[in-house]
Amino acid sequence: MTSTPPPEGSARFPRTLTTPKIVFIIIAAAAPLAAMVFTVPLAFAIGTGPGVPAMFLFAGLTLLCFSAGYAAIARRISHMGGFYTHIAHGLGRRTAAGSGLLAVLAYNAATVGVLGAFAYFTQNVAAAHGLDLPWQLWAGLGLLLVGMLGYREADLSARLLSLCMVCEIAILIALDIAILVRHGGAALPAASFTPHEMLAPGLGVAVMFGFASFLGFESAALYGEEAKAPHRSVPRATVVAVLTVASFYALTSWAAVGALGTERVRAQAESHLGDLFFLLSDDYLGHPATVTMQILLCTSLFAAWLALHNAANRYMYALSRDGLLPHALHATHAGHGCVHRASVVQSVLSAAVVTLFAVAGLDPYVNMSTSMLGLGTLGIILLQAVASVAVIGYFRHQREGRWKTVVAPALGALGLISAAVLVLSNFDVLTGTDEPLVTALPWLLLLVAGLGFALASWLRSARPGRYARLGGASTPASPPPPAPAPAVPAGDSSGSLSRAAP
Repeated sequence: MTSTPPPEGSARFPRTLTTPKIVFIIIAAAAPLAAMVFTVPLAFAIGTGPGVPAMFLFAGLTLLCFSAGYAAIARRISHMGGFYTHIAHGLGRRTAAGSGLLAVLAYNAATVGVLGAFAYFTQNVAAAHGLDLPWQLWAGLGLLLVGMLGYREADLSARLLSLCMVCEIAILIALDIAILVRHGGAALPAASFTPHEMLAPGLGVAVMFGFASFLGFESAALYGEEAKAPHRSVPRATVVAVLTVASFYALTSWAAVGALGTERVRAQAESHLGDLFFLLSDDYLGHPATVTMQILLCTSLFAAWLALHNAANRYMYALSRDGLLPHALHATHAGHGCVHRASVVQSVLSAAVVTLFAVAGLDPYVNMSTSMLGLGTLGIILLQAVASVAVIGYFRHQREGRWKTVVAPALGALGLISAAVLVLSNFDVLTGTDEPLVTALPWLLLLVAGLGFALASWLRSARPGRYARLGGASTPASPPPPAPAPAVPAGDSSGSLSRAAP
């Protein structure tokens, strides 16, 4: 096996992350409790109703296909660049540069979106219990804490995220068990998996929400330079995270269908939406558990915010290291061994967006959170699709298992492209508005990707040395050391990376 270490002279990060810690980080980014409380009722109401659990399984199977190829390439390449690096090795430097800048935009947008949701719902929960403070204050306190944690090594964030994730999953498992105890086998109605319900009107919206609920699971590769054994822990963590999240989402939404009744689930969801799971908790667990769930909702959103913040600043660091972003971001803290400058810049960007929305008098959830999360979700799904194609490109001249390197990535890419089309065609549903300014946001993704491609094209002719380093191309492989990779021929039009022999 070979890997792609950081360029010569770059910082060496403390390798403190184990497989369980990476699993906690990436599941926390998906915010399981927040997904259940907000996404599932919407999918019930305007999606396929009782057929929603099947959509989570479909999304999970698609992402497992993606993960098979993702794991195969992650065993060869461990680099903080994540998708950017994988795409560079599979589809060429210019495509990678466009994808890298797209990743920076998508993860920063998703971070701001979760920030808005955290501020909004923390304000509501606190006000309901006698602490009525403006959402701007909650956003500021959250920014301060996220900034402090982002300024430290990833291991500290992993410990906090593991605690948050365990608590939020525990409360939902308790609800699942209570529903099963009361209703027995009827709590899991077979109707949810019949063709009539699975293919009901609203299928596209249900699939869209299904994929949106997995946001952030793919970030394992960003911690390749901080993992103890990246060739094992990164692929294992990705697969474990997909299996865990898909099973958990499917089971919890299925139990909710059983509790509400297949004939009434759509109407109940339309009536209660964000309060639906709180009402179920009141009925099956009691009001103290509901209060706990409300508090855990806030910690779930905070955990997702922190995980996405860490993903965004690692992309910013990796791209600055390769000269696609200002070189000042390519710095690590001498004491903590963290990407502190990129973390600070990400926090400042988030604070600037919050300030703009606050000054404009806009709502942190209806205006800021939904639009930014919609933009981030679409961008990340597109990145996953391109990364799947990159796996096929990377292994096209190597003898590997065809399932992991061709068939599964192709199936994953097909499913992800379909999901991206559904998100794009239902962008107004995902964001909750048909305002032209919001519905035009997806064009930003195309613009940024095009700028990255153009920048790499310019570097290829004007700065060939910098161009050769994009995506970790010019770095030596880890032991056993292979022969140095050949230089890129001057006439190379594809920009594909030369690979070390496996």
